[in-house]
Amino acid sequence: MQAVEVKNLSKKFEKKTKALGLKASFRSVFRKQLADFIAVDQISFQVAKGEKVAFIGPNGAGKSTTIKMLTGILHPDSGEVKVTGLTPWKERKQLAFQIGTVFGQKPQLWYHLPAMDTFYLFGKIYEIEAKKFKKRLDFLIDKFQVQDFVYQPVRKLSLGQRMRCEMIASLIHQPKILFLDEPTIGLDVVAKQQLREVLNTMNKEEGTTIFITSHDAGDLEKIADRVIVIDLGKIIFDGTVKALKEKYAAYKIIDLKIINGGNVKSKIKIPGVRILKAENYNWQFELDVKKTSVKAVLDQLLNIYQVEDIGIFETPMEEIISNIYAQNSLKNK
Repeated sequence: MQAVEVKNLSKKFEKKTKALGLKASFRSVFRKQLADFIAVDQISFQVAKGEKVAFIGPNGAGKSTTIKMLTGILHPDSGEVKVTGLTPWKERKQLAFQIGTVFGQKPQLWYHLPAMDTFYLFGKIYEIEAKKFKKRLDFLIDKFQVQDFVYQPVRKLSLGQRMRCEMIASLIHQPKILFLDEPTIGLDVVAKQQLREVLNTMNKEEGTTIFITSHDAGDLEKIADRVIVIDLGKIIFDGTVKALKEKYAAYKIIDLKIINGGNVKSKIKIPGVRILKAENYNWQFELDVKKTSVKAVLDQLLNIYQVEDIGIFETPMEEIISNIYAQNSLKNK
């Protein structure tokens, strides 16, 4: 059995509009009209147990709508969904014992109480036996390093501290699947790194399936093994992070430190290669991977120059993702 099975899932909403144009009557201009907006359009995918999947897309692509249907918050208009073998909107209570959720902008901790009070409340809600609860709580407090502030009111915590406590609240019942909707939004670099490390540890040690939506390319690279890209309600890519880079990376950057110098501009004549920087003995090239290979460029450079150091860098993930959205937008115009 798969952790998540989605087949032909669709969801639309009514969107308010106004009548515009020369033919619109005076009354209709001020009367709100309703039109259907398709948020999720016949999507299908599966997530295996223990898999780490990033579900990404631009604002309004259908990410949050999808994750809300997977967790039973929203009912779809059509399609089938099974999460740990359960239909989310029909068996939501049973499903709650199998999944954990973290919504970056929707806290579940009691704002004026210490996070520890919420943990104990959740322990009761999930009917966890006292000894098992204490062992689990001690384990999570140690993993997330919250000992110093877990008894402080949540309102006094920094965003990074609060998000670590949010994660504990979601993992207290040892869920099989963890759904994360923008969990690192607004966090500083250190807090993001801590969350990512713990998520990977939970996946490795407990086999927790992770399904994360995020605009942060770092979440994709540091957490996910697989990426599903959604745009305009449709899935436009589903594969590994490596396959995503191979398909959409437009170029690579080669940094070169040359010992014997020389006129590089006059000697480098390779299709798809452009010189970005030429300073003394330090050179930087942009390589179009669709026109030539890194090996072809390096073979020529090493035949001409004595090279002290070489650095090869891929297209930044943020730029790859932007390219995907831009290409899909052009296709749909």
